[in-house]
Amino acid sequence: MSDELDQDLVVGLDAGGTRTRAVLASAATGRTVGEAAAGPGNALTVPLPQLTDHLAEAIGRSVPERVRGSVVAVVGGFAGSAGTSFADFADFADREPGRLNALAALTGALRRLGIAARTVGVSSDVEAAFASAPGTPADGLALVAGTGAVATRIAGRRCTATVDGDGWLLGDDGSGFWIGRGAVRAALRMADGRGGPTTLARAVGVALGLPVDLLEGIEGAEEAADGGAEGAGGAGRAEGAGQAGRAGAAAARWSGARREAYRMRLLPTVMAQPPITLARLAPLVAEAARAKDPVAEAILREAVDHLTAAVRALDPRPGERIVVTGGLLGPDGPLTAPLTGRLEGLGLTVDRVADGCRGALALARLAHGNPPRAAGTA
Repeated sequence: MSDELDQDLVVGLDAGGTRTRAVLASAATGRTVGEAAAGPGNALTVPLPQLTDHLAEAIGRSVPERVRGSVVAVVGGFAGSAGTSFADFADFADREPGRLNALAALTGALRRLGIAARTVGVSSDVEAAFASAPGTPADGLALVAGTGAVATRIAGRRCTATVDGDGWLLGDDGSGFWIGRGAVRAALRMADGRGGPTTLARAVGVALGLPVDLLEGIEGAEEAADGGAEGAGGAGRAEGAGQAGRAGAAAARWSGARREAYRMRLLPTVMAQPPITLARLAPLVAEAARAKDPVAEAILREAVDHLTAAVRALDPRPGERIVVTGGLLGPDGPLTAPLTGRLEGLGLTVDRVADGCRGALALARLAHGNPPRAAGTA
């Protein structure tokens, strides 16, 4: 590894909505020799000074000071940075706000660290993720489902068509944010009577730190809705009646006044936080769905529907490669199995990648004149 630190080096960045990851590698072999992470790197939602700080922290911790003069190329894949390659809109692409923010923050971070790379490039996070697939492919489809959600068509390693990725206010359907918001909506609807019983009401309340007394009786309210349903015979009816009685008594503790108080505490707690933080509630939905909560299961099914629709909008061709990434689509992701089945049903070949760091490194090596190789651990 010390020999590789004495050679030309490249840096790849995966700057997403949750964290920024930097990886240092040999320009010649692609072998990783350093890596570090810092705070969020979305080029549209993170203020420029903070974005610069996060990039400087991640790069600075991954690149030892003594070898910073050996860094020849740096490429970052940024959430919030459009990577459109349409020639007719080249001027717009160069002035796209996310791209400008990413480039300004990256050059500022490198200047702060004393890194004078000959090549500094900005790609979208989707382009970097796509390039992370084996062989650094140039053409195909990509789908990201993490904090946000977007599907794209890639040609010549650049995005040529985009579906969704419109942010928490206008889109990102099926994303971690969308699922987390669904958990809160389900909790509010159970509390005000518009929705059915769900364990998400208590789970959301606990996660957001609501007082324990407001949560008393929620489980009973859930059980009361179904109490005695399984009692068919005489003994079954007696047992069901007993369960219904116990559930009804518990539900009484979650009275109308307590339900109203729950809503009145939940709403300001949610509103006091940046909207995107609702994404951290997505694991609660996955856990509830594993326990067969019907409301949670319905939220995840609809998320898969949204992501499948985004891919369909790209007019996929049988046999095409689709690269998928994001926390919802990892090896143990809650949407991985059902969505993979849908995509394979469209005739697509699915490649799963962890993030865009490997692809950003590959793009940096290409920019420096090193073609992608099968070998290496970058």
